[in-house]
Amino acid sequence: MTIRRGEPWGEAAESPHDLRVVPTDLHAREWVVAQRETDRPLRPVGLGGGDMARTLGGGSGRFPGTVMTAPIDLLRVEADGRTTWAVAHVVARGSWWRGEVLFAMNAQFHGAYDVAPRSHPNDGKVDFLFVAADMPVRARRQARARARTGTHVPHPQLTASQKSFGTFTFRRPLVVWVDGARWGTTSSLTITCEPDALTVYA
Repeated sequence: MTIRRGEPWGEAAESPHDLRVVPTDLHAREWVVAQRETDRPLRPVGLGGGDMARTLGGGSGRFPGTVMTAPIDLLRVEADGRTTWAVAHVVARGSWWRGEVLFAMNAQFHGAYDVAPRSHPNDGKVDFLFVAADMPVRARRQARARARTGTHVPHPQLTASQKSFGTFTFRRPLVVWVDGARWGTTSSLTITCEPDALTVYA
């Protein structure tokens, strides 16, 4: 059940003996996509590392053993008639230093950066951060430095929002990265939250 403000979330549990444990967000995504593409129910997965594991306070390699288990949302990604899913995040960009950049976050972190400090991976919402095309390089460098501590917003050229889905049309085609892997290039992208879609151990 999607988390509500002030409610407890997750619990300590012994990891199942047959639990699939993956080292990165990309491997977790591959686990999800393989099951979704054959219409199988999503089996739980252990997060041994990656941005979602860090968001959950895990990723320390404690498998097998007592870890935290909880349901998380997934992000459904659609563009040009194609569909995939993300566990942690989606990024659409050309260059980091010019043009539009879109972050769609389910996890709080993207590598070393605290991109979505207010996010929760089971709140039924996607945390979007949109970088305006005309944001100067100097301002981008400053925002990037502040993003290490999650203090890059508010900023007049950074638009942050939380909603269950978003459709974006870009000025020119951008490369889409899903959980760190290049997925394709598009001028229009729709991202939808699928609540309570996956049970994870971390």
